[in-house]
Amino acid sequence: MDIKIKSIHFDATEKLQDFINKKIERLVRRNEDISGVEVNLKVVKPETAMNKEAAVKLALPQRDDLFASKVADSFEEAIDLCVDALKRQLEKIKEK
Repeated sequence: MDIKIKSIHFDATEKLQDFINKKIERLVRRNEDISGVEVNLKVVKPETAMNKEAAVKLALPQRDDLFASKVADSFEEAIDLCVDALKRQLEKIKEK
């Protein structure tokens, strides 16, 4: 399984990348169908609160891709919110 992390307008630290990988791996363990993950990190407007945007796209074979985008004070918080949203989306698919 491939996790691609893109950081726009800044360089993501090793600690942040490890945090993202850990969260995504936990999500992938819940659903074996996930074939790829793209994470985009972007600073929206520097020097303001709530300026870190994280967007996560899960590639699922035989289905449309799942997507979540959240803005928060930190990238860690935004990733947590995205992962929670994607968990809900995966649960809805499982229920069908």
